[in-house]
Amino acid sequence: MDEKHGVTIEEVYEAFDNSDGRTLIDTRDRHKSHPPTEWFISQTRKGRSLKICYIFDEDKNIIFVKTAYEPNAEEVRIFNKYA
Repeated sequence: MDEKHGVTIEEVYEAFDNSDGRTLIDTRDRHKSHPPTEWFISQTRKGRSLKICYIFDEDKNIIFVKTAYEPNAEEVRIFNKYA
């Protein structure tokens, strides 16, 4: 799925499956989109933490994954504080 960050599509599915449902919306100007870009941090079955950035199109009922990668400490802090 994402050769740049070394994340497989299977790991993305696992992160979605293991998510507790909390998400944040990326409001930074360069990442704004319509529908909005949402993101969350979750773990794979092997315990790898991933940040998943995606767009959910309600009209088509589909999710488009923009990127997935291991989050840095600041992203984890933001997610834990605001999600």
